Amino acid sequence: MKTRAFETRNATQLVFSAIGLGTAPLGELYELLDEQTSIATVEQAYASGVRIFDTSPHYGNGIAESRLGAGLRRAGRRDVIVSTKVGRVMDPFAKPSPRNQDVYSPGFVGGYGHAARFDYSYDGTMRSVEQSLLRTGLSAIDILLIHDCDVWTHGAEAGRRFKEAMDGAYRALDQLRSDKTVAAIGFGVNEADICVKFARAGDFDVAMMAGRYSLLVQSGLIEFLPLALERKMGVMLAGVFNSGILATGAVPGAKFDYAAAPPEIMERVRRIEAICATHGTSIRRAALQFALLHPAVVSVVLGAVKPAEIEANVADAVNAAPPALWRDLKAAGLLDPSAPTD
Repeated sequence: MKTRAFETRNATQLVFSAIGLGTAPLGELYELLDEQTSIATVEQAYASGVRIFDTSPHYGNGIAESRLGAGLRRAGRRDVIVSTKVGRVMDPFAKPSPRNQDVYSPGFVGGYGHAARFDYSYDGTMRSVEQSLLRTGLSAIDILLIHDCDVWTHGAEAGRRFKEAMDGAYRALDQLRSDKTVAAIGFGVNEADICVKFARAGDFDVAMMAGRYSLLVQSGLIEFLPLALERKMGVMLAGVFNSGILATGAVPGAKFDYAAAPPEIMERVRRIEAICATHGTSIRRAALQFALLHPAVVSVVLGAVKPAEIEANVADAVNAAPPALWRDLKAAGLLDPSAPTD
């Protein structure tokens, strides 16, 4: 699998594999999971050459971090990059709150029975990091991201939360980076305009943008990805299947942005699938390959809950789609003409 070397602000060299493992599904986002299979999925990723592993306290209220740590127990620690996030602190003595129906951010069907509390303060960030180290069993984290500080998660409170994050979480992460306790700092959000806002507000190494640069949605292309290149920030793309529809195709029940795909999205996906078929390429492979082509992208982070899904992800990463596919998608008006495809 291809890799990309990246130097952080504190002169640490990180080597990203083309694809990473995103552990949101291992946090029981959609279904309760078998523990052994979950851990075996992480082990298979490492055995297959995956070297970037992304997680968060949010994913199953910490259960994904625990499963990731267990799966990496026998891995060479210097061979992998572990990324987790800050912005939530867990209270093991309280029960999870009901999902906030006023925002888009999804809940998890399973996970630990702990209560999450948003906390982007300096002290809250330090506590979040400490809790993540305990859950993973690691002595250090490589990348720390300010998580979900966006309208997607906070609705009308997003502006206040952003200020709290820059006044508190950013200062904490910058200190940890200066001390070389962590190699890189950044943010992970679901909105391209918030990515721009963070990139202009602080000196970040990396960013994780979810769902805003894919075969279906290219809102991150206009301003954020060029800005990332200008600021020499590495971008990890998540959500390149837009919650599933670009992996499954336009099948009944297909998901788009964590909900049932609307008719106009289903029709657009059918058109993309038809062009992919003429080039002997699945829409899933095309979605992954497209995301990898932007020069700002250091890795595409994909979810998996079974070892076989890891094998499928790796196969799609190493088998390139034909260049004519991108030309045909652009000609059909299904892909932004300015999207890098060389």
